[in-house]
Amino acid sequence: MAQDRIRISSEWGSVTAELADNAATRALLGMLPLTIPMSDHLRQEKTGSLPSGLPAAARQRTFKNGTIGLWGPDHFVVYYRDGQVPQPGIVILGEVQGGASIFDRPGTVSLRIEPVR
Repeated sequence: MAQDRIRISSEWGSVTAELADNAATRALLGMLPLTIPMSDHLRQEKTGSLPSGLPAAARQRTFKNGTIGLWGPDHFVVYYRDGQVPQPGIVILGEVQGGASIFDRPGTVSLRIEPVR
C-alpha cells in the first residue's frame, strides 16, 4: 500500500509530506482539502488551528526541520528547525520531503493542505 502524502502550499511555495500511519493522520485526511491561517511561534514553527480535533496518538518530544505535528487535539504545527518540546510532546503527523525551510520567515501565512493523489 502506498504511503499517504499531502501537499502544503502557500504564497511562499509548496512542499510534499509523507504522513505517519496513525488515527490522527487518517482523520486529517478526512478533513482535506483545507486552508489554515498559520502564525510564527518561537522562530521554529508555524502553528494554526484545525476545524476540529484529531484522535490521540503516540507523542514524542523531539522534532526536526520538516516535522508535521499536533500539539493539542486541533493545534497543527509545521516545524522548520530542529528542536524539542516539553511534555507531553507532539503527535507526529508526518514529515515534509526535503524539509520545510520555505516557512522559515517571520509573520503569518495561510497554508493550503490537500491530499496528493
